[in-house]
Amino acid sequence: MPSTPLHTQIQQALRARILEGRYAPMSRMPSESELGASFGVSRITVRQALGDLQKEGLIFTLQGKGSFVAKPKAFQNVTHLTGLAESLSAMGYEVLNQLQALRFPRADPLVAARLGLPAKSRVCQIRRVRLLNRAPVSLELTYVPEALGRQLERADLVTRDIFLILENDCGIALGHADLKIDATLADAELAEALHLDEGAPVLRIERLTHDTAGRPIDFEYLYYRADAFQYRLRAQRRVAP
Repeated sequence: MPSTPLHTQIQQALRARILEGRYAPMSRMPSESELGASFGVSRITVRQALGDLQKEGLIFTLQGKGSFVAKPKAFQNVTHLTGLAESLSAMGYEVLNQLQALRFPRADPLVAARLGLPAKSRVCQIRRVRLLNRAPVSLELTYVPEALGRQLERADLVTRDIFLILENDCGIALGHADLKIDATLADAELAEALHLDEGAPVLRIERLTHDTAGRPIDFEYLYYRADAFQYRLRAQRRVAP
């Protein structure tokens, strides 16, 4: 059996220290020379190990300052249809919303098509910045039909998830959602909303939620800080009959 490469052994040892909390989030890692002396290996080997940890998202590097332990990312499982606060509050996070706008524009062709509405129908657009432990983690643009928006206009959109409002206040039984997930770069507007540098990577999600009868109810664009949040899912391999 081939032996495990030295840089992989060091990567695994450092990963264990990070996950055990011996290196705290946002703390500076020992320098390459310090780690080399500690493990008895060359700086090149240490650099390979640190590079692998960076690819995993466990550390990040600042030019001229060294390597630092990354903050653990909040995550939401997408195997069930839940709102952000509904999901993360159970993990001990505080989730609040900055309601930036609620208005009733004419729908653009894409929004109208997603919601199954005639062209140029009036819709409700809700713009919120979601705060996780008081720090901005996402910008959400939500579109619902106008009549439903008139009900949401009277709801508490600062502390409550829209999903829970739709179910508990509006009497709508939610069924399923279709999601598209990709990545983009923050423009000036996103950078300002999420306290990012312009051009920083952002996780982008397009979500269309239906009721139990299959009618589209809620269409959203969700933009998440890539350094602070992740979506998780489990994929089951189909077993041959």
